[in-house]
Amino acid sequence: MVAHDESRFDVVVVGCGVAGLSAAVAAAEAGARVALLERSTYEERGGNTRYTEAYLRMKSETELAHDFESLMIDNSGYYIQPDFAESTVRDYENWSPVVKALPFTDPELISTFTESVPQAIAWLKAHGVSFGEAGFYGLTPRPSPRIAVNGGGLQLVETMTACAEKAGVRFFYEMTAYELVQSDSGRVCGVKATDTGNVPRQFDCNAVILASGGFQGNSEMVIRYIGAKGRYLRPVAPGGYYNKGEGIKMALHIGAAPSGDFAEYHGQPIDPRSSASEALVMVYPYGVLINREGKRFIDEAPGTIDAHYEETIRLIAEQKKGIAYCILDDKINRISNWKRCVRSDQPPESAPDIASLARKLGFDGEAAQRTVDEYNQACGSGKFDPHTLDGLATSGLTPRKSNYAVPLDTPPFHAYPIISANTFTLGGLKVNSNAQVVKNEGCVLPGLYAAGETMGLYYGRYPGATSVLRGAVFGRRAGEHAATAYR
Repeated sequence: MVAHDESRFDVVVVGCGVAGLSAAVAAAEAGARVALLERSTYEERGGNTRYTEAYLRMKSETELAHDFESLMIDNSGYYIQPDFAESTVRDYENWSPVVKALPFTDPELISTFTESVPQAIAWLKAHGVSFGEAGFYGLTPRPSPRIAVNGGGLQLVETMTACAEKAGVRFFYEMTAYELVQSDSGRVCGVKATDTGNVPRQFDCNAVILASGGFQGNSEMVIRYIGAKGRYLRPVAPGGYYNKGEGIKMALHIGAAPSGDFAEYHGQPIDPRSSASEALVMVYPYGVLINREGKRFIDEAPGTIDAHYEETIRLIAEQKKGIAYCILDDKINRISNWKRCVRSDQPPESAPDIASLARKLGFDGEAAQRTVDEYNQACGSGKFDPHTLDGLATSGLTPRKSNYAVPLDTPPFHAYPIISANTFTLGGLKVNSNAQVVKNEGCVLPGLYAAGETMGLYYGRYPGATSVLRGAVFGRRAGEHAATAYR
């Protein structure tokens, strides 16, 4: 039971990932009495953050990758009316209400994000989080650098939870928020929640910070927004199943403006036979990808895998039953370190011929054999080098394979099934640079903030290794602002 004196706080944070923990710690250290509501158990707390390797798109702890800001700008929206876009050169206060509520990522927000990253890293470091080298699942170098949280997201959750507890944050586990409370003036002044016994609770406060993730764990919302292919998507890690979208829904219900690409998601190619977190299969550039009809449908190696896998897995999701198969021959074992490209705990299916693989995995064997034969005939001569973009391409084949085009003619043959995992959804709530939620009318919704996956930031392609940074930067900003703005 929640005692009477435990139902009134200055700030209520919903969600216990990097965004929620950053918000809670920042608010508490600014003098606020803070409650944090988390739908999971203590042991499972942290949502997606708990399971991520926490890669950061940075050269060092003080310097962003060279392409950080440009990728954010390139994926900030679609076909904004030119005069609206031009008006954003003015100070934000002078933007029209229509522009403030537009479904695009404001230049103001991108600038705040990029400028705040080094300070957020220093802040996390001061709280005991440390950083080091980032691992990699590919054989070719990344196109831009990364660092990582030492110990990954789990260590980030453990460290920041301890900081929050030390700062006096009151945690309520197995508590699900479902409705925002507004005062007569329209200010958000509380949140309604239920525990595992479905007993309703109300937490009254001066401000609410929504950091409860996206909606990748809610199949109805996934299909409604992403479309029919959404029925084949599953969260990439257990933490994603807790992200049911209530934070987004309850804010939209009271007039919050949407932002971010509701029709897209950040995905990864995984082995559906595996229960492992992030059971990645990144070896497909060295073979061919076929669908259940036994046909190729994409260039498997247009460039470095880190820059192109998202386009591949989104197309996999559109194939029959949302699945594809990576076909390799035994020459793959001549690449000494190829297994670093696979993080599934399941071995590939192996067989002496393609037809036998087809019977094991359920694709059209006759069509697959024709596909492989046509591919083999289109392979040219040249030096194969799996550790660089070797330019070894097919000729006269549609779709073309741009690199690593060597014949698959050495049995036994091997195959991994691949589906598209939903790492997180891109659609969320429109916020300003203080992480205040913006209404459809262009003004802020007083008392309401959003951070992490709950805020809408990305359109089109996800700029990799920026999501943990998004959570830390805007969670911290939300906590600091909420602690002082509504006293």
